[in-house]
This record gives sequence, structure tokens and C-alpha cells, in this order.
Amino acid sequence: MNLEQLVLRATRGDDEAFFEAVSLQKEKLYKVAYAFLHNENDALEAIQEATCRSYLKLSRLEQAAYFSTWLTRILIHVCIDEQKRKKRLLVDPLEVGNEQNRDLDIDLHEQTVERMYIEEALSRLTPAHRHIIILKYFEDRTIREIADVLGHPEGTIKTWLHKALGALRKDLRKGW
Repeated sequence: MNLEQLVLRATRGDDEAFFEAVSLQKEKLYKVAYAFLHNENDALEAIQEATCRSYLKLSRLEQAAYFSTWLTRILIHVCIDEQKRKKRLLVDPLEVGNEQNRDLDIDLHEQTVERMYIEEALSRLTPAHRHIIILKYFEDRTIREIADVLGHPEGTIKTWLHKALGALRKDLRKGW
């Protein structure tokens, strides 16, 4: 049974079909969530929240063919909400307990210098440009798919992608 058929069954109240439809999307969802949140636990929680929201709003899905795009859009909104929440909760690392400092040190040592530069450069992009880069290069989406997910014309997505890549190149040249 294909995804569209599962979604149609799910919209008619078949919970097992909904579970199967979401399960088929789990790898894509994880890639998007991890690209936004950079933490496995946060990514998994975001997927869980997006799944819950999509289940509650399944009746609003207009076309079963767009389930994957619709679910990804919900996940992106959940990730953005989580990023905003984390920004509000930022604490001075010197005030954090010793155990948490060790965890931060381990995380920093695990990341390569290049990855850190790229993540910093991505964080300085506008949200629209960052979303396009994540969907294009972390999620491996086409321009058309990105346009569907973000709800903008393909021409706009191409322009934003070009500007985002230019900004990243310029920013990364300063750091290296």
C-alpha cells in the first residue's frame, strides 16, 4: 500500500494507517529536525510533537498526495518554536553546574571545527534562507519540493537559495 492510500485510510479514522504513513516519513523527518536543532533528543521530541499535531489536524489535510510536505511543514514550525524557546532560556555557561559543563565540553570536542563554522554561519542567515539551505542540502529536497513546503514560488526559492549561498560563502571566507 502506498503513502497516499495510507493517508486516505488515516483520514477516515484508521490509526494504524496513520502510524504507518508517519513511519514511512521518519528518516526524512529526523534529518530535518536534526538539521534545525543539532541534538538527537530535541529532534526526536520535535518529531513526536509534529506527529501529535498532525494527528490532531489530519482532517485539515486537503490532498493526501501532499502529506509528506504538510507533515514536514508542521515539523519545521515545531523546530522553530523550539529554537525560540531555547533562545529565551539561554544561560551563561559559567553559571551552569559542573556536570553540565562537562557535557558541553564533550559536545564541543565531538564537533569538528569546520562543522562549527558552518553552523555559526547558518545561524547568522535569515530564517527563510536558513530553511532553504537546510531543506536543500540537509534534507536533499528539490526546488519544487522546497517551494511546496515553504509555500513560495519556485523562482523565489531559487533567488533565496542563491542569496543564501552567497551570504554563506562571504561569511565563511571571513572565518577561515
